[in-house]
Amino acid sequence: MNIQTPIKNTPAELALIDAFGERLALLPGDGEVMLKRDAAIEAIKAGLPTRRIESWHYTDLRRLLTKVPAFDAGLEAKPVAPLIEGSPVLTVLNGVAGKPVAIEGVTATPVAEKLGDGTYAPALGAQGADDAIGALNSAFVADGWLLEIADGTVLEKPVEVQNVQAGGQVHTRFAAKIGNGVTATIVERQTGSGDALVSSVDNVVIGDGSEVTWLIVQEQPDTATHFGQFNAWIGKDAKFTLFVMNAGGKLVRQEIRVVTKGEGSDFQLRGVDLLHGDTHTDVTMVLDHAVPNTGSREIIRNVVTGKARGVFQGRINVHQVAQKTDAKMACNTLLLSDDGEFSTKPELEIFADDVACGHGATVTEIDHAHLFYLMARGIDEKTARGLLVKAFVAEVIEELEDEALVEALEARLDGWFAEHG
Repeated sequence: MNIQTPIKNTPAELALIDAFGERLALLPGDGEVMLKRDAAIEAIKAGLPTRRIESWHYTDLRRLLTKVPAFDAGLEAKPVAPLIEGSPVLTVLNGVAGKPVAIEGVTATPVAEKLGDGTYAPALGAQGADDAIGALNSAFVADGWLLEIADGTVLEKPVEVQNVQAGGQVHTRFAAKIGNGVTATIVERQTGSGDALVSSVDNVVIGDGSEVTWLIVQEQPDTATHFGQFNAWIGKDAKFTLFVMNAGGKLVRQEIRVVTKGEGSDFQLRGVDLLHGDTHTDVTMVLDHAVPNTGSREIIRNVVTGKARGVFQGRINVHQVAQKTDAKMACNTLLLSDDGEFSTKPELEIFADDVACGHGATVTEIDHAHLFYLMARGIDEKTARGLLVKAFVAEVIEELEDEALVEALEARLDGWFAEHG
């Protein structure tokens, strides 16, 4: 007879379970949505991931998540200035979507409406047995934005969606159905203040022949826990560029899951992780090349100071039918402290025989010869270090090509280094 010992839930797990019982009556959703929520909380009751689960090996969530703040409807969050002046902005302030704005070719619908009528229920299903972020978000999500971009739309300015929290718990969804032949840039801001637990899940479908850039700029305060998950499906002959900047948060896990669904599709990932203090940031990517004649390039640059700990896990799956796949992945880390750590785990799983695939990883410190060269020309040490760090990271930022975006991100890089360098 096989008898399993019931799991003893941690204080954080118990707090989430209790919060679900208290919160359920306030959450939008029909019967099907509520069934999805019940299944999600059961997954949490079974225990958050530990390092025994391969995809969470470097981020033992049961150990690292030590406290869970309560929901607080009395907190007031305020929108932040858009990354690009003049951009239309859609806000979610402390978990509640604001008023929609008129954008030609774009329909924006609060997720609360889709939860209320049950049409969002299929999106709440688990991505797998290790989908802790999806389970947490599905259990508690109350609002967000669904963007539908019509075929042939060309957006002259980026559309910015903001998730701004002022503490407590905030669980949001951003989804986008992008039509065929669309040219668009979406900026997603994750920021706020106070002691918070934030989960945010994105589901993005890119139509055939579209060219889309999506930026995630995560600047949570050092007291916040941030869990993000980005899911994308790329259509035929479409080009999709995802840029992720992590520049805040006490405990951060950003998952990226992408599938090439149409021949000729191209995926580009560019990531910048700026880590400081006693923080932990994990970026985990799974990319499926599921059809022939697709390409991808992933470049991650990490800067580590203080006692920060960072992780990049990247896995590229090339399916048997995916002949002529061209996929490359690189992770480069600059350690500015002897106490900092960074773990890199690149993986390739290839079942096709006519492919060009590769990966690489480097870890280094500032070249003292370069530092001496700058200081010998009258530049003080901190400024010289800042110039070298900026050169290390800016190479990735400048690939965005949009000058306004590059300047805005470089300004954030300068501000981060002035505070933490």
